[in-house]
Amino acid sequence: MYIEQLQSIKSWAEDDRPREKLINKGKQSLSNTELLAILLGSGSSTLSAVDLSKTILDHFDNHLSNLAKANVQELTQFKGVGTAKAVSIMASFELSRRKEQEVAQVNPKITSSADAFLILKAMLSDERVEFFYILLLSQSNRLLHVSLVSKGGITATVVDPKVVFKYALDAHACSIILAHNHPSGNVKPSQPDIELTKKIVAAGKILDIKVLDHLIIAGKTYFSFADEGLL
Repeated sequence: MYIEQLQSIKSWAEDDRPREKLINKGKQSLSNTELLAILLGSGSSTLSAVDLSKTILDHFDNHLSNLAKANVQELTQFKGVGTAKAVSIMASFELSRRKEQEVAQVNPKITSSADAFLILKAMLSDERVEFFYILLLSQSNRLLHVSLVSKGGITATVVDPKVVFKYALDAHACSIILAHNHPSGNVKPSQPDIELTKKIVAAGKILDIKVLDHLIIAGKTYFSFADEGLL
């Protein structure tokens, strides 16, 4: 019988067990499959934790960015993954995202679109609906704060320029960078994106708060209005 033939992780050579391998050889020595197996802790009645991890990663095309977007319902479709395991996986990705965000927000100086993307990618790369953020900068282009302006649906989010500049004025920002994500994966700006940017830039001139850039982020890539000469 297949179940009886299944070899459990505990019976493997110590060097082949994910937990022992991490302890003895370091976390860098583990594959994505092995790291996920540690989070799962156990498999199903027919699959070891490692085999279950392989099945899950295969389903998400072996891209961690795809797995990071999964919700509880999607994860618990796999036999052997209950709510507790699904929540553990989601929590691990959220901790990773917050760690990136924390590192990026220690008042760095923003000198290019790449600098802004480094700060924003942890917040926007894996989201399934649109979020609109602004980076608030000092006179020397140091990051003062990152503010969430709005959250919307899959194709759009409503942004009120008055809210944008309320955040900027409250933080005594001298300049701002706009940013939102495209869950579709297409970084090309839409006509509403272009019109909104023009409206905010015009309002900024009246208030003497310069709009340095507008980034559209999709996965690990981005579009910069400033780099493309659209500001």
